[in-house]
Amino acid sequence: MTSAAKVYLVGAGPGDPDLITLKAIKALQQAEVVLVDDLVNPALLAHCPQARIVPVGKRGGCKSTPQHFINRMLVALAEQGQVVVRLKGGDPFVFGRGGEEMLALRAANIPYEIIPGMTSGLSACASMEVPATHRSYNHGVTLITGHTQDGEPLPWRALVESHTTLVIYMGMQHLPDISRGLIAAGMSPDMPCMVVENGTRDNQRAAISSLQAMPYQAHQQGLKSPAIIVVGEVVKLARTSQQEQDWQQNLQRWASLADAA
Repeated sequence: MTSAAKVYLVGAGPGDPDLITLKAIKALQQAEVVLVDDLVNPALLAHCPQARIVPVGKRGGCKSTPQHFINRMLVALAEQGQVVVRLKGGDPFVFGRGGEEMLALRAANIPYEIIPGMTSGLSACASMEVPATHRSYNHGVTLITGHTQDGEPLPWRALVESHTTLVIYMGMQHLPDISRGLIAAGMSPDMPCMVVENGTRDNQRAAISSLQAMPYQAHQQGLKSPAIIVVGEVVKLARTSQQEQDWQQNLQRWASLADAA
C-alpha cells in the first residue's frame, strides 16, 4: 500500500446535486475509484471524470451488493494503492452503514476519512418547510429506521412518550405497521403525518395526512421508496400546494375510510 492510498467515506447529500459539501467535492476530484450507491444523484459523478465508477447499490427489497463484499472491496482497493471514495446517499453515519465500513477499514489499518453529508430525513423536512424542531411544538427529533435487522417490533411506546418529531427512514414497506404501532402505543390517530418521496429532487412528491389515514393516502397517491416519513405536530407548518390543502381538508374522510378498511 502506497502512502497516498486512502478511503473517503463520503455523504452525497439528500438528492439535489447542489446539496453536497465542498469537502466531498474535493475528495471526488482526487478519487481514482468511486464506489457509489443507487440513491446518489448521477450528476455528482461529473466531479470525478477521472475515476473508475463501481456501482454497489443497496436498496431494500431489491437485489443488493452484500455489505461484507463492499467492506472487502474497500480494503483491497486501498491495499492496491488506490484513492477510494465510498459515495453514499445522505450521511454515511445515518443509516448508511458507514460505521460498518469504518470498522472494516480500521481493522485492516487502512487510512480513512469521514466526510459527513446532509441526511435525507432532515433535508426532506426542510424541503417541505417543516422544522424538525420548534420550541412551540416539541423539544427534539428522533431519527429511526422503519424496520429492525432482526424483525423485532420498534419500541413504539418509547417513541410515543419521547414527544419528539419522528423522522423515519426506510419505512414505506412498513407504513401500515408503523401507523398501527404508534396508535396502539398511545399516539393520537390525528397526529399530523407527512411522506416525502425523492426529497429535494426535481421529482419530489409529498403527502400530508393524519397518522391513521396516511397508509391509505400514500397507497392512493402511489408514493414509493425512497421516501421519508415524518410524524409530529411540526408537520402542521408545512407549506402545501393546493392539492395538499385539499387533502388536509379531507382528513376526516380519509380517516373514516381507513377505519372501514
